[in-house]
Amino acid sequence: MAGEPVLVLLIEDNDDHAELATRQLADHRVANRVIRLSDGQQAVDYLFRNGIFASPESSPRPHIVLLDLRLPKIDGLEVLHRLKDSEDLRKIPVVVLATSEAERDVARAYMNHANSFVVKPVDFHKFRELMNDLGFYWLSWNSFAP
Repeated sequence: MAGEPVLVLLIEDNDDHAELATRQLADHRVANRVIRLSDGQQAVDYLFRNGIFASPESSPRPHIVLLDLRLPKIDGLEVLHRLKDSEDLRKIPVVVLATSEAERDVARAYMNHANSFVVKPVDFHKFRELMNDLGFYWLSWNSFAP
């Protein structure tokens, strides 16, 4: 996997949060490509290749999913549950992004097999360490292609 372009699937309904995350991912050279979806139904359709995402070309598998909990149409926890319940998708690391540290939200995320839980706004130095912990240590300044 070393040197392979990194694809991040960002599932975030708040435009300001999505812009900040996308900018920080680029500034810190964490990802080569970010695909942003703004609701849970789009996320399910993308991950399970339904509707406009039926073609693998329109829905390449992400290396990591950044998932907001509070999403329209389908809640983030339900997206997480479906993703981790799928034999084909469960190995994709999922980092839950939330605006609160409510014990109930954290517990439910981990009960649904989230790989990590991060409170927004994200400290991207800590996020980069998290990426390393999840096996993305092979990211380097040289592997980033704008």
